[in-house]
Amino acid sequence: MTDLKLEGLPKGEHPQIDDLASLFLNDVPMLDVRAPVEFEQGAFPNSINIPLMSDEEREAVGIRYKEQGQDAAILLGAELVTEEGRAQRKKAWAAFFDKQKKYKSDKSRGGVLYCFRGGLRSQISQQWILDETDIDQPRVKGGYKAMRRFLIDSIDRISKEIPIVILGGRTGSGKTRVLKKLKNSIDLEGLANHRGSAFGPTATPQPTQINFENALAIDLLKQEAAGAKFLVIEDEGRNIGSVGVPQSLFDGMQKAPIVKLEVSQEERNQVSIEEYIVDTQAHFDSVYGEEEGAIKLSEHLLNSLSKIQKRLGGVRYQEAKEQMEFAIKQHLTTGSLEDFIPVVKTLLVDYYDPMYDYQFKKKTDRVCFRGSFDEVYEYILNF
Repeated sequence: MTDLKLEGLPKGEHPQIDDLASLFLNDVPMLDVRAPVEFEQGAFPNSINIPLMSDEEREAVGIRYKEQGQDAAILLGAELVTEEGRAQRKKAWAAFFDKQKKYKSDKSRGGVLYCFRGGLRSQISQQWILDETDIDQPRVKGGYKAMRRFLIDSIDRISKEIPIVILGGRTGSGKTRVLKKLKNSIDLEGLANHRGSAFGPTATPQPTQINFENALAIDLLKQEAAGAKFLVIEDEGRNIGSVGVPQSLFDGMQKAPIVKLEVSQEERNQVSIEEYIVDTQAHFDSVYGEEEGAIKLSEHLLNSLSKIQKRLGGVRYQEAKEQMEFAIKQHLTTGSLEDFIPVVKTLLVDYYDPMYDYQFKKKTDRVCFRGSFDEVYEYILNF
């Protein structure tokens, strides 16, 4: 019985890939065979988790390994994974790689698999896939650990090697819009899925710190590969919601020249309404549907406002709350956005501007240009 269950363990050498840069630059599909708990803690943008073992199975095998060694752990793993379970895994893995058929002329683009260190779990998975499909799919040499180390090192290296230009400006100036027009920009707020303020959360959760760093590193690698002579990054604090900008990149940002975007109050009002109301509503609608999305938007705006109650003070907060509630009611009833203008102006002038201006005073010596949207865009293009 034991021999039967051990059938499918690695036989000989299976192919490995160690060109980690190419995996990320080419958005190679990745099969992560680690346990779900490992995947949730951190993974890569182009990966999907179809585990060799469940969380419970992995824990049991890990305990057996510590107590009795590798051979005993392998035997336990073979006992825990039933024939039916093995068949389900093989079928799911085969389906994953079947989707990559259009890339079969390039083995790396045809997909790779990995476990934590590129060891036994990967090799067992390779063998089972080979048994099922007659194709020996490559595994990543060193697995998740090697790829994670490579990405962290890439952030540190590129942060020092490629110059940075900071795009500054008060809230509502349209900095994100400038970034989106530039090919050599890094959108930290986009990667963090957060606008970096009390009103910053979106309809979906932020990535884990690890996933944020992984996505950032890949963006940096792609900018480097594209030959970017400098990177444009929005003026950000150390933290964007629940995630933090890696120290090496943040250090570079703190020394970089600043291009400051300056627009009228009216433009800032409109940009803020577009980004914080219209875009946010569209996101909530896409996640929850229009009816529930409208409720979620209302809750989001009022909850966000309550977070800054102390800074606004009792009287100003109450006025802003009443303005916000009226604007939400009018918007949901008539579709009009006009009634958001008073509360948005209040928040910009009384809350955001004082904080930004205080922080920016420490950076004025780094400002190399000030101008409107078009002027700033042209300046950066010719920087």
